Parts: sequence; C-alpha cells; structure tokens
Amino acid sequence: MRAVTLQVTIIVGYLLLALGVGLVAYRLTDRTAEDFYLASRTLGTVVLLFTTFATLLSAFTFFAGPNIAYAQGPEWILVMGLMDGIIFAVLWYVIGYKQWLLGQRFGYVTLGEMLGDRFGSRWLRGLVAGVSLLWLFPYVMLQQVGAGTALEALTEGAISYAVGAGLITAFMILYVVVAGMRGIAWTDTLQGAFMLITTWVALLWVLAAVGGPGAATEALASNPDTDGFLSLGSDYYTVPWILSTAITIGFGVAMFPQVNQRFFAAGSKTVLKRSFALWPILCVLLFVPSFMLGTWAAGLEVAVPEGANVLPLVLAEYTPTWFAALVIAGAMAAMMSSSDSMLLSGSSYFTRDLYRPFVERDLSDRREDLLARGGVVVFASAAFVGSLLEPAGLFELGEAAFSGFAQLALPVLLALYWRKITRAGITAGVLLSQLFYILSLFFTFVPGSYAGWTAGIVGMGLGLVVTVVVSLLTSPAAAERRAIYFDRLGAD
Repeated sequence: MRAVTLQVTIIVGYLLLALGVGLVAYRLTDRTAEDFYLASRTLGTVVLLFTTFATLLSAFTFFAGPNIAYAQGPEWILVMGLMDGIIFAVLWYVIGYKQWLLGQRFGYVTLGEMLGDRFGSRWLRGLVAGVSLLWLFPYVMLQQVGAGTALEALTEGAISYAVGAGLITAFMILYVVVAGMRGIAWTDTLQGAFMLITTWVALLWVLAAVGGPGAATEALASNPDTDGFLSLGSDYYTVPWILSTAITIGFGVAMFPQVNQRFFAAGSKTVLKRSFALWPILCVLLFVPSFMLGTWAAGLEVAVPEGANVLPLVLAEYTPTWFAALVIAGAMAAMMSSSDSMLLSGSSYFTRDLYRPFVERDLSDRREDLLARGGVVVFASAAFVGSLLEPAGLFELGEAAFSGFAQLALPVLLALYWRKITRAGITAGVLLSQLFYILSLFFTFVPGSYAGWTAGIVGMGLGLVVTVVVSLLTSPAAAERRAIYFDRLGAD
C-alpha cells in the first residue's frame, strides 16, 4: 500500500507541476484566439522543436512501440526511429515551410482555413476540419487508454483503468483551458527533455540490473520464443509492411492538427529550418532506448499478461518503485502533452473551420476564445467516454489515426505546389481516399492489405491519382483567388 501511495504521489505531483507552468503561462497570454492557438507566432527554435517532439510523445511511443518490439523484434526502430524521423523532417521543410510563408502572409491558423481560402470554398474548409476531427478522436482516446492501462499495471490494480483514464482527462481539460499554446509549448519543452533523460536512465538501470547489454542480448538469443529477433526480416516485418507503415506514419504526422499548426507558430524562417534539421536526431535518441527496452524484455523473466504494456512491468521488475513511478509519470505527462495539443488544435478546427463559416461568421476574437475553451471540455469528455469502452489496442488505434491523416497529405502537397489543381480535384481526392480507407477498416469487401502493402498506403495512391485526374478534367473556379499568391510564395 505504501508503494502505491508513493507512486500516485509522484505521478500526481508531476502533473500538478505541469499545471503550475500552465498557470504562469496563462498570466502572460493575450485573450485572443491567435495567442491561444499559436502563441502569437513567436516560438523559438528550442521551444518549437521540443513542443513538436513532446506533442508526438504519446501512448503510441511509450507503450505501443515497446509492445511491438517485445512481440516482434527491434526492427520497429527502423520504422519509427529512423525512417519516420527522416520522412517527417523532409515534410517539415516541403509542407511546413510553405505553410509558414502563407501563414505569415495571410494569417492562417488552421490547415482547413488555408485550403478553404486557396480554393474559395468554405465546404472544402469544413471537409478538411471534419476529416481531421474524425481521426483526432481515436488518437485522443489512445492517450486515455494508455494512461488507464499504465496506472492499472504499475499499481497492480489499486488504481483501476477507469480512474487512470479519468485522471489524465481531468488534467488535460484543466491544463488546456488554462494554458493555451504558450503554456503547452513551455511544458512540452520541459517534458521532452525530461523524457529523453529518464528513458536513457531507465535503459541503463535495467541493463545494469541484468548484467549489461551482452547479458540481455544473450538472454534474448537463448529464448526459443524470440527466434529471429536478432536478424533483419521476419513474417511480421516484411519490406512492403515496413515501407507502408513508415510512409503512412510520416505523412500522417505532417497532417496531425497539433503538428501541422506548429508550422504556423514558428517565430522566423530560421527557427523553422533549424527545427526540422534537428528532428531526426531527437527521434533516434528517444526511440532507440524505449524500443530496445521492449525488445530485451522478451528475453528476460518478466511476466507480461495478454493486453498489458511491457514497459511499466519491466520498470517495476528491475528499478526502484520511485523511479518506475517517475518514468510512468513522465510518460503520462508525454501523453498529456500530446492530448493537450490535440484538444487545442481540435478546438481551433471546430471554431474556425466549422462554427465560424457555417454558424456565426462575425464571431469576435473574445467570443471565439471562450468557445474554443468550452470545445476542449466537450471533446475531451467525449473521448473519455469512448475510452471506457476499452476499444481496440493502442497500436490499432494509433495506426488507424496515422493512416487516416495520411490520406490528406498528397492532396495538400499538390495544393501547395501544383498550379493546375482545382477545387473539384482536391475535394474528390480527399473524399475518395478517406472513403476507401474507412471502408477497409470496417468492411471485409475492401481488403486491409494488398500483396503486403497496407490499405493506408494504397488509399494515399488513390487520393493522388483522383486529385490529378479530376483536376485535369475540370477548370479552376473563379473563387480560387489565392492561387497566384500560393505560386509566388512557393518560389521563395
């Protein structure tokens, strides 16, 4: 009982510290929608880099990733640690820099706002926002599911799944409503640095307890259940699957609202370029220790019940109670740093791209600010209710969200760089690729795999082809008034 009390005290204390930073930020925040959403576009290199980094440090990273490495081997590092680090860094420049230029010129806050203006269509703006909110919902749920299962495992059931999920939800709501982007960015910087340090300390601590990396690897090699873990290639890690997963995750990340909006928030061109150049380094520094912990755990005598997360169990076995609680507190803070950004971005997509154009066009900044904060409460609460149903596993939820967002990426890329794209073309590309991918998730008549290639990557190709073909067969609408500015800024 004393151990559980210590664990809960450390975790709650860490979350309260994050909330305290948010309260300080609130005192420095202007009561305008732009400051609430984008910190008035003033983020510097370190803060932009780490807030983007921490925004992606989710339950998918700390629990789903090690679970995959535990079950299938360490090649997962190639997908998330290396390939996705490079793919997203390239997209940060190709998509992010162009968006930053447009945001500086026209004051855009959301992706839907930018595309709606580009093509003169509030319906396209609403479509992009609706699709984004659709896929954002399961990813917010993923954080709540991860928090609930982690606390339940760490405390050996003393804290139930529902209480753990409810705890993270309450802190998310409090924090986002109070802090806005400025507070989120500040705490993200602290949380990102904290998780890098504690993850490496956890790895070294576990290795020291088992006799070093050589002993851990020998135990892995001698376990008949981990045959093939120490060589590349397996029935799970096929080349089509690796490429499909890496591409859909990398492109999906670029379309995540909480990531995409950060392209608008950079304080300068130099800030943006420095940040994407450093991005792959941070990915390798985090994913290698967390995924290797999952891999080595497969050779150690750690009992992992079906459906449980391996990382809390390994820490509970080989590190002191207080340190295991500290790492899980950091992981929960990382989940909160993902969820708070998602809630903030989801709120902006709702207020600016759905409510403003379709309900109240003359919405004042002050009223929008209040509406945005209320939207956070509703969205988080709905996701919490969904998480209580204990939906699909963490990886399945995360993969669905990544691939769903990835369907937007290629039509958006064409909108930024291809002069001949039309409103009809991008609308058809987005609708058909989304429909195809959704059908592949819920109906067997649309396969989820094609010769090893996932439905997510096939849907991306379908969206690209449809966007190009329909654009070539249609003419630009007269309302597509920003096209010339988009083209000129693309030459910078």
